[in-house]
Amino acid sequence: MNDAANPAIDSVASSAAWTQVGRSRPHESARLHVLGQADYTDDIAETRGTLHGALGLSAKAHSRILGIDLAAVKASRGVRAVYTARDIPGTNDCGPIIHDDPILADGLVQYVGQPLFIVVADSHQDARRAARLATVTYEELPAILTPQAARAAQSYVLPPMRLQRGDAQAAFERAPHRVKGELLVGGQEQFYLEGQIAYAIPQENDGMLVQCSTQHPSEMQHVVAHALGLHSHHVTVECRRMGGGFGGKESQSALWAAAAAVAAKKSGRPVKLRADRDDDMLVTGKRHCFHYEYEVGYDDAGRIVAAKVDMVSRAGFSADLSGPVATRAVCHFDNTYYLSDVDIRAACGKTNTQSNTAFRGFGGPQGAIAMEYVLDEIARNLGRDALDIRKLNFYGKADRNVTPYGQTIVDNVIHELVDELEATSDYRARRAAIDAYNSTSPVLKKGLALTPVKFGIAFNVTHLNQAGALVHVYVDGSVLVNHGGTEMGQGVNTKVMQVVAHELGVDLARVRITATRTDKVANTSATAASTGADLNGKAAQDAARQIRERLADYAARTWGGKAEDVRFAADTVFVDGHEVPFGELVARAYLSRVQLWSDGYYATPGLHWDAKTMTGRPFSYFAYGAAVAEVVVDTLTGEWKLLRADCLYDAGNSLNPALDIGQVEGAFIQGMGWLTTEELWWNDGGKLMTHAPSTYKIPAVSDCPEDFRVRLFDNRNVEDSIHRSKAVGEPPLLLPFSVFFAIRDAISSVGGHRVNPPLRAPATAEAILDAIAAVEAGATAEG
Repeated sequence: MNDAANPAIDSVASSAAWTQVGRSRPHESARLHVLGQADYTDDIAETRGTLHGALGLSAKAHSRILGIDLAAVKASRGVRAVYTARDIPGTNDCGPIIHDDPILADGLVQYVGQPLFIVVADSHQDARRAARLATVTYEELPAILTPQAARAAQSYVLPPMRLQRGDAQAAFERAPHRVKGELLVGGQEQFYLEGQIAYAIPQENDGMLVQCSTQHPSEMQHVVAHALGLHSHHVTVECRRMGGGFGGKESQSALWAAAAAVAAKKSGRPVKLRADRDDDMLVTGKRHCFHYEYEVGYDDAGRIVAAKVDMVSRAGFSADLSGPVATRAVCHFDNTYYLSDVDIRAACGKTNTQSNTAFRGFGGPQGAIAMEYVLDEIARNLGRDALDIRKLNFYGKADRNVTPYGQTIVDNVIHELVDELEATSDYRARRAAIDAYNSTSPVLKKGLALTPVKFGIAFNVTHLNQAGALVHVYVDGSVLVNHGGTEMGQGVNTKVMQVVAHELGVDLARVRITATRTDKVANTSATAASTGADLNGKAAQDAARQIRERLADYAARTWGGKAEDVRFAADTVFVDGHEVPFGELVARAYLSRVQLWSDGYYATPGLHWDAKTMTGRPFSYFAYGAAVAEVVVDTLTGEWKLLRADCLYDAGNSLNPALDIGQVEGAFIQGMGWLTTEELWWNDGGKLMTHAPSTYKIPAVSDCPEDFRVRLFDNRNVEDSIHRSKAVGEPPLLLPFSVFFAIRDAISSVGGHRVNPPLRAPATAEAILDAIAAVEAGATAEG
C-alpha cells in the first residue's frame, strides 16, 4: 500500500488509535425516524384475513360480576367473535412474578379499566365501538384507592419489608435534633408515544408469532405459551423497535400479547390488538406513588446520626413488579449519604387501581427523594445552605463507605463531581444574587438547588444479569448482529453495533442489526435496570471476539507471525508486516472453512443478594451525577418557570457521548414532569380521570429551560463494564430533584427561609399555592 495515500492505516502503530467506541455516532435508526421509514409494530404489513381486537373494560373499581350480556357486542357491525376468560385455552394469568394478574377478569373486577372480554372485528374502529356495548351487572364491594388507606387496612400485595442497620433507637436518643414528618410523592404515566400493541399470527403446527412492542420478549413468550397451553418453543416473539417504553412495556405488554394470541388461536386468524391512548392509560400501571412517614436525628452541624422511614406504595390490585420496586426504593433511600443507624420499612399497598409497574428508575427515585427532602429540612432548620448539609453527609472514600445493605462503595466520585458542578455552575454567586433578588421582589420569587445522585446498576434479582448475542460475518465482509436487548429509542442497538465494529476492527457502516427475536437469542432478560448496553454489549463483544480470534489464527497461519500479534483496525488486518483488507481476509477464511459466526454470552460477576436480610452486593457499580436548577415562582398563581439547568453526569468512558447526553437531557425533562406537572387523579369511584393528554400534562418544549447545560463527567468505570462505560438510562431521572427543591427554596423565601414548606409532588400550581399558604401561616405564627 501507498503510505502517503493511506495515512490512517500506514502501520500497526497508527491503527492503535483507531476506535469505533467512545465516539458520537448517530442513532442507527435516526435517518429512518426523520423520514418516517422506521417500522413499528403497527406499520408491519398485515397478513390477509387479519382481524382487529379491542378490550371490554370494567366500569367499577371493586365488584363481583353477576352477569355480562354480550348480545349487543356480537350483533355490532363487523364483529366476528367475542372471547371471555372461559375461552382462554391455558392459564388466565399475565403476572410476571406472583400469579395474581388475570388476562381477563373472571367473576371479580378489581379496578376501573380491568379487561373483561376481547372483541375481534373486521376493523379497529368496529372492534372499539362494539367493546362499549356490553351490559355488565355488578355487585359493588368496598374499594381502597390510596396507599394511606391501604396501610390503614393492612392491605398489601406482598409482605412488608424491613432493612435495619445499627441501633436506630439508641442513635435517636443521642441525637441533639430531630426532624419528623410526612411526604406524598405521586406516580407517573409512562406516556410512550407508541401505545401498547401486539400482532399475533398463527403458524403451522400450533406455532404462534407475536409481533409486539415490548421490553421483554422472553417474558411475552412465556405468558403467551402459558395462555395458549403450549410450550415456549411454539411461540416466537419479535420486536424490532418500540416508540418508547420507560418500563411500561417490561411486564405490562403481556396482557396485550396474550389477549391477541388467545384471539388469534381461537379464531384461527391473525389478530392485531392496538390500544388507543385512553384505553392504554386506563388499563396499564404507572410509576408507583409513595407515602412516607419519616424521622431523622442529626447533630448541631447537620450530620445525620439516625434515620427511620416507613414508606408505602400504591401497588394497585396485583403484585406485578411492586416487590422489586420497593426493594430498590429501600436500597436508594441513602442516595449519596452515609447512614450509620437506620430502620427502613417498605410496604406495597394493595389498592383497587391499575397494577403499578416499572418506570424509569424503578423505585430508586422514590427512595432517594425522601432523603433529599429530609436534608432540605435539616438545612433550613439550621439556617444553612442545603448544599453544605448534603456535602457534610456524603459517603466517604476510606471510611463511612458501606451502604445500609452492606455493599462497600469502591468508586465514590461524588465529592469531585459536585465540586466541579458547584464551580462551573457559579452556584455560590447565583445563590447570593437570588437572595438579593428575592429581597426586593414581593411576588416573583427565585429558587436554587443543587442535588446529587448515586444509582446502583444491575437487576436486584441476580439471575437476570445475563445476556446473549449472535454475530454473523458474511463472505462479503458485512456483519449482522442480533442480541437479547430491545431498542426503545435509547440507542442500545447503536452502542452494540459500535462494540462489534470495534472488536472486529471494521467501520460501523459494515454492521447491521436485526429485530430482537426469541428464536435467535433465548431466555433473555428485560431491557431494563439500565443494563441494556452493559449486558448485551458484553455478550456481543464476546461473540465478535471469538470470530476475530479465529480470523487472527487463520491470518497468522497464512501470512506468518503470531495470532496474538494480529491487529484489526480501520477495515484492515495487520499481520506480520502485511496489511490485508478485512473483506479479503473473510473471503479467504471462508474458503478455508473457518467459522464466521458465533454466539456470545455474558453474566455480570460478583453479584449476590439475600432478600430475607436485605443485604448483599446487588449492584455491579454506581453511576453518579448532580444538577443545579434555578426557577422563578409566581406566588400569586403558583406558576413557575425553569430558568436554567446545569447537569453533570458520570457515564464512565462513554460509548457514544451524543447518545448519552441525549439520554441525560430526556431523563431530566421526564423526571421534572413527574415532580411538577404530571398529576394522576382518580375520582371517588376509582376511575382514573387523567387518561389522555387533555388532562394529563407531560412537559412540552416550552417547559424546557432556555439555558440547559449538560456535560459528561470525566471518569472511568472501576468495574470491567463494556469498555469501562457506565449506564445512562435511569440514573439521570433523579437529576431534576434539583427542580423540585429549587421550587421549594423559592416558596421558602416567602417566609424568610424560617418555615419548611410542606410541598408535595407533583408540585403543581395548586400544590405550590398550598405550600405558600402554609409558609405564610407559619411565618405569621412565628411573628
